[in-house]
Amino acid sequence: MVEKSISMTDTRHKFSIKNKFARILWIIACTIFFKNLKPRFFRKWRILLLKIFGANVSWKSTIHSSVKIWAPWNLEVGEYSCIGPLVDCYNQGKVVIGKNATISQKAYLCASSHDFTKTSHDLILKPITVRDKAWVAAGAFLGPGVTIGEGVVVGARSAVFKDVLAWSVVGGNPAMFIKKRVIDDL
Repeated sequence: MVEKSISMTDTRHKFSIKNKFARILWIIACTIFFKNLKPRFFRKWRILLLKIFGANVSWKSTIHSSVKIWAPWNLEVGEYSCIGPLVDCYNQGKVVIGKNATISQKAYLCASSHDFTKTSHDLILKPITVRDKAWVAAGAFLGPGVTIGEGVVVGARSAVFKDVLAWSVVGGNPAMFIKKRVIDDL
């Protein structure tokens, strides 16, 4: 049996110096001016800080102080949307959250992965999109390249690896269709 040796010179994705410097600045600013300002009335201050670092976030949205955001410049959040407590937004790739959407506590949004078919495990960036009126419930995982359709409910602790059609309710690991979402008050 012949084994292929892994060379330490294999090419890997490298972030630019500008990206690395911005990340360092963001970590410092986030630690001092974002996470330490917990009261709700600092909501607009947190949005301002995100905007300074390149995020496209509506002034009418809510981002909790305990949210972990990897790269604000890869984040877009629409009006009246909420990113809840302890959400981990690992957005090396772009994350777009539409209007009136909710990302509940402890959800994990992962917009990157690695190419396991290569020995170098090259980084792959794939955007996550959560459309208007969707709800990603507590502890759910959204994988790279996933689009959550308009009005979708992703059940608590679900793991989503494929796109979810509009006005569906999904749950489980991997997330499976449960039923169509019907709104009574429309």
